[in-house]
Amino acid sequence: MYEGVVQDLIDELGRLPGVGPKSAQRIAFHLLATDPADIARLQDVLGKVKEGVQFCEICGNVSEQPTCRICRDERRDLTVICVVEEPKDVLAVERTREFKGRYHVLGGALDPLSGIGPEQLRMRELLKRIGEHDITEIIIATDPNTEGEATATYLVRMLRDFPGLTVTRLASGLPMGGDLEFADELTLGRALSGRRAL
Repeated sequence: MYEGVVQDLIDELGRLPGVGPKSAQRIAFHLLATDPADIARLQDVLGKVKEGVQFCEICGNVSEQPTCRICRDERRDLTVICVVEEPKDVLAVERTREFKGRYHVLGGALDPLSGIGPEQLRMRELLKRIGEHDITEIIIATDPNTEGEATATYLVRMLRDFPGLTVTRLASGLPMGGDLEFADELTLGRALSGRRAL
């Protein structure tokens, strides 16, 4: 334990996702040794992020304008929507350069133990988009964990009665460069059930 404001800084940094106590301590001491101009730039950017960033009124992605750059891009396919949990997932899919449609960010995943039900997510907005536009496919790209699977199952049940709408789920299986002997049973089972003809 350090004194006063140094410990407060370590505690606050430790609250960030993915930052453990040792990382928080390293970041805090790095900031203490950093030039004051660099600290001022960091403070400025943090203030601008909180004041200037909003969520796209169409898809829910982060944006500096009422609609994000993807929703403003007229070259994107309006008939296909990829449903993701968080804005960071949009970037992950975009990095593949394979998807040319639009997105819908739910703002999380179903987690009844934490009090997150369909009402806390952007489900109504998704239904509204499907009803207002000629959507032909919904790609469910939620995380392959308990909450993500529950969310995907809920979405499939909710969307299966829309006429002419195809609902798909991202394939899951073995990572490139991986060895079969190190794959867990669930991953290997999914890879087997999701196999395709070559």
